[in-house]
Amino acid sequence: MAIAKAERLMNLALCLLGTRRPLSKRELRGSIEAYLEAGSDDSFNRMFERDKDDLRELGLVIETVENLDGDTGYLARRDSNRLPPITLDAEEAAALGLAAKVWQQARLAGAASGALQKLRAAGMPEAEDAYEVHSALEPRIPVHEAAFEPLMLACRDRRPVTFDYRKANSARAEQRQVEPWTLECWRGHWYLAGWDRERGAERVFRLSRITGKVRSRAGSFGAEVPDVVTVRETVESWAGETATRTARIRLRAGAGYPLRSRATAVRERGDGWDELEIPYGHGLDAWLVEFGPDVVVEEPADLRADVVDRLRAVAKD
Repeated sequence: MAIAKAERLMNLALCLLGTRRPLSKRELRGSIEAYLEAGSDDSFNRMFERDKDDLRELGLVIETVENLDGDTGYLARRDSNRLPPITLDAEEAAALGLAAKVWQQARLAGAASGALQKLRAAGMPEAEDAYEVHSALEPRIPVHEAAFEPLMLACRDRRPVTFDYRKANSARAEQRQVEPWTLECWRGHWYLAGWDRERGAERVFRLSRITGKVRSRAGSFGAEVPDVVTVRETVESWAGETATRTARIRLRAGAGYPLRSRATAVRERGDGWDELEIPYGHGLDAWLVEFGPDVVVEEPADLRADVVDRLRAVAKD
């Protein structure tokens, strides 16, 4: 069975690499013997989708193209799947080894390890790893959100997606149609930057607020992808990182560690509450709402009003 699958994957890769135009599923099925032997259309479709995903996991860049008639075709351009000679010195090899370690507990672990093995097979020098034995601390990037992997693949392949998203001030999720650009981790949370088709503007989405499955859609991007996507700067602005004002809040004792880590001053009140001073910028109201009854805004008045409005909106939903 393993040999048959390997042969099928090789035949599919050769078809996609050897064509000058996108090939439809029907054309691919007629060109590959294993697909011709599929018992039904459903069986073929499942087999083809698995094979396509396997080839992408192996590193083959497969493009999805929709023609004027709405049919979807597939091809793997040779220029997109050819790498120039790679030469790395010992310091660069050490940096790549460390980067691979970072992903060992995330969904990219297999891809990171596989890429490192291929580079070593191509002659990348073995570098002494300072983190291997002597360090008690190891870098890790945790990825717990189920939406991470499909969004990572959609960003890589430039495929539009749809998903249900719950805003911080709403108890119900709304469907979003997004052209995904890039993923970035900031303060332990993953964020997606992309083009929101319905709103006609760039948006940043926190992955932990995506509910249900991320579904891919046929077609290409309608909006231009910027050369530099400033995910972190956008999130920092929303979270008040660039704020010049200060807010004073009451926080229940023993609660709200993320707020405490941001505070510029903390004072124990002795009544089960602490008083904090934290930077105040756009989006701080949405963040405070997440802490529910453990937070009370004392000043400024406009921040207090924004938090109350968001809580009322949640109550209505």
